[in-house]
Amino acid sequence: MSGEIQRDRRPAAIESISAITLATHDMPRAVRFYEALGFALRYGGPSASFSSFSAGNACLNLTTEGSDREWSWWGRVIFHVVDVDALHRRAVAAGLQPQDAPRDATWGERYFHVTDPDGHELSFATPLSRGRP
Repeated sequence: MSGEIQRDRRPAAIESISAITLATHDMPRAVRFYEALGFALRYGGPSASFSSFSAGNACLNLTTEGSDREWSWWGRVIFHVVDVDALHRRAVAAGLQPQDAPRDATWGERYFHVTDPDGHELSFATPLSRGRP
């Protein structure tokens, strides 16, 4: 060998998402929203500029942005849940307004969407193979 270090040239495999961070203009309002959906607060809270919630093996983070910072539609975060219908009922009971009732999709999930107070779209889904209550 000529002294060169052999490097693995295969592309790195993505194993999972560690966290997603969403911006908010109003942390107390955002924390109430995510707690109403059942996200458990790990760090921060209503008076913090950064908060983190458990999302399975990952985190959903919120960071405060000044009111001069604006954003438009950016995409949608999709979370798998055990019972999408139960989560929908919980959201409605908490006064949240999902876009529609849960429905079955042709790609094999039962899902619903809800938009957080800062305009971030969230989708909650259960694979149809898990069945429904």
